[in-house]
Amino acid sequence: MDRLQSMRVFQRVVEEGSFAAAARELDLSPAVVTRLVADLERSLGTRLLQRTTRKLSLTEAGNEYGARLHSILQDIDEAETMATAHSKELLGTVRLLSTPTMASYFIAPNIALWRERYPRLFLDLAVDTQPLTRIEAFDLTIVTETEGFDANVVARPLGSSDMILCASPDYLKRAGTPQRPADLQRHAYLNPERLPGQDRAGRRLRLDSARANALPDSPVEVGVTSVLRTQSFDVLLRAGLSGVGFFAASELIVRPFLANGQLVHLLANWKLGRLTAYAALPTRKFMPAKTRAFLDFLIERTNASASNRSGL
Repeated sequence: MDRLQSMRVFQRVVEEGSFAAAARELDLSPAVVTRLVADLERSLGTRLLQRTTRKLSLTEAGNEYGARLHSILQDIDEAETMATAHSKELLGTVRLLSTPTMASYFIAPNIALWRERYPRLFLDLAVDTQPLTRIEAFDLTIVTETEGFDANVVARPLGSSDMILCASPDYLKRAGTPQRPADLQRHAYLNPERLPGQDRAGRRLRLDSARANALPDSPVEVGVTSVLRTQSFDVLLRAGLSGVGFFAASELIVRPFLANGQLVHLLANWKLGRLTAYAALPTRKFMPAKTRAFLDFLIERTNASASNRSGL
């Protein structure tokens, strides 16, 4: 039995929650995955997983073993990375977790450039709306927060971005362009549910000055009428592009749509606050060279964006 392979397979089964999902991720057959886990259990002389037709769960022994196993495998990966750190070309996989919006509108557009620089580094990108609960299972986790992390999370800030208001030219042609915050009351609002500067119901927006020297009447609150409420930024963006109404978004994310004229920045002197993008790390220990390479790449890309416009 290849003990190390069996350990890695068991860890992936636990992470994915099923043998079939682990098999797909590892590009192995379900039968091979099942056999490797069974071999590991037989070698240890104890059952690690409780299997039923509807659910897969850890036994008490499996829970304790899995907790130690993650650290052991991470140490092995770090030792291998350190041993090859001086090689000319980086190899291997960078396991990345991200929110859907950052994955689609920031990471994905930069993958082509990443591939040019590191053609033999494979990027394994997972998406989760609540990524902070799974930091330990990935090399890097990309999230956005309105405030900093608590002391228990190891995170490197990538940069910050203003939350701005946008609408399509077609919508503004029909509804007119707001000239001051109070004008938003007569416009159709696309409500993203969770947003800095927005009340829980999505009926009021709190706008702050976007100028270095705050406007004399900043901040200001204005009532809005929601015509769409959604958790999906993709839905929000597509609705905005098609002229349904105005919406708020990170300037970093919508910058390409502003540049090509598909969206118009409304009330440029005002913002709904700022979001900061972070790269959260699973440990404070040695960072593998491949992980460092991708982290440096992300920082470079956010800095490149900032050079085109103030903010992230």
